[in-house]
Amino acid sequence: MKENNIQNKAIHAGKWSFITELAAKTVGPISNMVLARLLAPEAFGVVAIVTMIISFADMFTDAGFQKYLVQHEFKDDEEKFKNTNVAFWTNLGISIFLWLMIIVYREQIAVLVGNPGLGSVIAIACLQLVFTSFSSIQMALYRRDFDFKTLFLVRMIAICVPFTVTIPLALLGLSYWSIIIGSIVMQLSNAVILTIKSKWKPGLFYKAEILREMLSFSIWSLAEEISIWATSWIDVFIIGVLLNSYYLGLYITSQMMVNSLMAIIIASIVPVLFSTLSRLQDDNINFKKIYYKVQRLVSVLVLPMGMGIYIYSDLATQIFLGSQWSEASKIIGIWALTSAVMIVFGNFCSEVYRAKGRPKLSFLAQVLHLVVLVPTILISAKYGFWTLVYARSLIRMEFVLVHFLIMKVAMGFPILDTIKNVLPTAFSAISMGILGFFLHQMNSSVPWSVLSITICALCYFGILYLFSNIRNEIFEFVKSLVQHG
Repeated sequence: MKENNIQNKAIHAGKWSFITELAAKTVGPISNMVLARLLAPEAFGVVAIVTMIISFADMFTDAGFQKYLVQHEFKDDEEKFKNTNVAFWTNLGISIFLWLMIIVYREQIAVLVGNPGLGSVIAIACLQLVFTSFSSIQMALYRRDFDFKTLFLVRMIAICVPFTVTIPLALLGLSYWSIIIGSIVMQLSNAVILTIKSKWKPGLFYKAEILREMLSFSIWSLAEEISIWATSWIDVFIIGVLLNSYYLGLYITSQMMVNSLMAIIIASIVPVLFSTLSRLQDDNINFKKIYYKVQRLVSVLVLPMGMGIYIYSDLATQIFLGSQWSEASKIIGIWALTSAVMIVFGNFCSEVYRAKGRPKLSFLAQVLHLVVLVPTILISAKYGFWTLVYARSLIRMEFVLVHFLIMKVAMGFPILDTIKNVLPTAFSAISMGILGFFLHQMNSSVPWSVLSITICALCYFGILYLFSNIRNEIFEFVKSLVQHG
């Protein structure tokens, strides 16, 4: 009964989360399409450096408390709100302290990341840290309660910022400042709206004992976040230091385009999956059932998407970035293909570790990947930009292997069962990819590419329809979405 109730909540939350991310991630690529035609790759390179620094500092402002509030089982609302107050005031204090440190050492930081002279830009952009400390705690409470409908309303206001602030400023010639100012306005709007709408309001309560208890979980969550940051940004750091803003802009914009497309699906699933698995952490049977079901359903969309973007990367680049970004095509193709594999077999594993209250395992996975990733990037960078691009993309398969081993040994998820779980979609996507490859070789014109993509899609879903278990599960999922509207 409990499992059904949680599953129904998850389906309802998943619908609103999907609608939210669909809207947000549709607007994202559209605004990027416009900005890519207004700004040079160098401007995106500057923004990438600033984003890297902000994301690093932001880990310490949250300190893993957001995940703790979602995952932890509280006795009652009073205990929950006391923990929330402690998390909020700790977040706010750390964020203000870090922002002041960034202001003081802004020029040294700019030199460290290979962009001397950007100190003031970094200091102003990091104002976002203070705003995110207000919104992150409220977001955790909404996610814990599966209230993704409210988050949808808040997000809809935020996604208007690129069109009302960022793009107009870019048209006025503000270059990278247009994106930075737009980000600050977006975080400010999130902080104000979430604080106003939240049932919980900051109160004058703080207890060191509660902080110590939270840190026992959060310290490992923070360590995990740092390791995730390192695996996500080490390549950006090295390119920024060894190469120049042009290559960095080319690299990060290509990845950003692929990630934004994939995130239409992933960003809507992960928060709901974590909340759902957290509520089922003591029910191993239904815990595994939900995980496998989500993995299968996600693979239905992600695997053909990755394969399709890989084959038609030239068309994707032309549509989303414009002809002046033609060099990005190779990056977009290989990153999309490896992203699809990484998402299906790797990304959700971290949610399993956290939901079980074992963030140490996620940290271990990141470290085992870093010991291979860092040497790979440093060595490949000596042979040029394109060698680094392909090495960085392909080394992600080692990360998948690491997750396979940890999931088997520590979580009891057999490797073969995980692979067999998505075999129908993998077979259908590979078959579609082979057909698409030959169709693409016949002609590369835009009309033919559109027609051949349609043929490939029909081929994929036609093959997938032959597998009755997947077919029935998709129909059941769609029916559930309608019933829980």
